[in-house]
Amino acid sequence: YYSINISYSKNELEQKMLLNLHKKQWTDSLRIETFDAHSKDNETTVQTLLRLSKSYAAWLKEEDTLSKEELAIAHVGKVDPKKHLETNVTNLMSSNIIQNLGIMLNTVVF
Repeated sequence: YYSINISYSKNELEQKMLLNLHKKQWTDSLRIETFDAHSKDNETTVQTLLRLSKSYAAWLKEEDTLSKEELAIAHVGKVDPKKHLETNVTNLMSSNIIQNLGIMLNTVVF
């Protein structure tokens, strides 16, 4: 096999077409997940929320018993359950809202 240099040129329309190749379309947000996959995702997220809420309750109990210095040292390098609770709840709510709006839109349009 020999290495051969190949030169080519693209016109402006070809460049625009190639730049738009992997762009997200506005219709992508109208697609809904299958009900089984969506319910499975909801179930795993709720299980994660249960685990995080238990660890957050333990975190709050520790907060009452430890001093500020001990508290600062005790939680270094550990997962902040409050932060993860907020992100998981936000993701759960947004996915359910998008799913319900997509279902309602599909029933009205189709």
